[in-house]
Amino acid sequence: MKNAVSSALRNSLRLRLLAGTLFWIAASIIAAGWGLSSLFQRHVEVQFHAELKTYLDQLTAQLTLDSKGQPTLALPLSDPRLSRPYSGCYWQIDEINDAAPVSSGLLRSRSLWDHVLAVPPDTPADGEIHQHRIAGPEGKMLGMGERSVRIDDIPDGKPRSFRLIVAADESLMSEPVARFSDALWVALGVLGMGLVVAALVQVFVGLAPLRKLHAALGKVRSGETPRLNGDFPAEIMPLVEELNTVLAQNAEVVERARTQAGNLAHALKTPLSVLANAADAASKPASREHEALARLVLEQVSTARRQVDYHLARAQAAATSRIPGARTPLQPVIDGLLRTMRHIHAERQLDLTCRRFSEAMVFRGEAQDLQEMLGNLLDNACKWASQQVRVDAERKGNELCIIIDDDGVGLAAAQRDAVIRRGIRADEQVPGSGLGLAIVEDLARLYGGRLELMDSPLGGLRSALTLPATN
Repeated sequence: MKNAVSSALRNSLRLRLLAGTLFWIAASIIAAGWGLSSLFQRHVEVQFHAELKTYLDQLTAQLTLDSKGQPTLALPLSDPRLSRPYSGCYWQIDEINDAAPVSSGLLRSRSLWDHVLAVPPDTPADGEIHQHRIAGPEGKMLGMGERSVRIDDIPDGKPRSFRLIVAADESLMSEPVARFSDALWVALGVLGMGLVVAALVQVFVGLAPLRKLHAALGKVRSGETPRLNGDFPAEIMPLVEELNTVLAQNAEVVERARTQAGNLAHALKTPLSVLANAADAASKPASREHEALARLVLEQVSTARRQVDYHLARAQAAATSRIPGARTPLQPVIDGLLRTMRHIHAERQLDLTCRRFSEAMVFRGEAQDLQEMLGNLLDNACKWASQQVRVDAERKGNELCIIIDDDGVGLAAAQRDAVIRRGIRADEQVPGSGLGLAIVEDLARLYGGRLELMDSPLGGLRSALTLPATN
């Protein structure tokens, strides 16, 4: 049973909120009830003893000696309960004599009738008030206050001391406290029930946006809408926006996969067609060029393999482009690519130059993708350059702008958009698949960058690659 409750609390946000709220409501009600009851009881006790002190002050003020030297009251006390037998309010006067025992009950209120209050044997200082609990008439417990009074102006000149006692039934305290406590707990119970209802309403109303969000997600899953729509509270909107971002990214991944499938099919179509035609020609009895056929098959298969490898690598790049924390310094990648280009195009003796970059020039992405993009741009520049290729870069805020210039024949403005598209080549006489610039453009867009082609100050083509930089 305990495990079932614990599991339900872990798995239900509603139950957790309700359990926490009900716990604090119960704790608050109990604490408030105990605190208010204690506070009222203390107040009643203070009032009880204050009333006893009032009676004691009246008794002190009215105490006098008659002509025979006997204590008497000049005026009766004001409370009529002091005249009604066993009413619960009493007073008594005892004489204190150092040479003789205490004369108890020398003067008493009519409410005591024939009962004499038995007071603990203590001697308060003159004017000091002592409080005790004593047994009274009918076995009831009384709260008592006493004071010692000394009278000096006596005809015989001998001072006399009296102990003045007032007492009241403790039920005068306990009964109001009990009635108050009963009413208090009833009121707190009603308040607690109201708070429980309010908590239930709050939880169900407060969690209503989550039910609405669940319904919106159901519409997305069923294909009724591509994103989450509706009005949500400000606390839920960040979650809705993040979910919409994830949905958009997933849609982008699906579209990218479709594009990659088309790219792969387009890339394999031509070499496979050539293979089919060559194989068909070689199968005829009039043609026996097996050696040429073998070379052609190897060449086209190699081309097809490169295309497959590229698209597989690009799919991997698409997956890694959003990985946080990836960083690649620019200088080592460019230095390595320039060494490679000098080796590949050694017979042309091109002048490949690049200035030194600061340590702040760092690409926010994978080194393999940066090499793929810059390698294609440099190779394209070297193929078309007459003598010189120049590489430069600058940082603009959170972006890197890498510029590659060549002094070749350049490219007309009308052709620049066309050569970036998949499989388009500016010159069929120059070797290549026509995919280089398209590869660069696709990878740059994966990272939120762009590729721009423009006229170069050297007279040829300028390739400007903009990519995100690390902070």
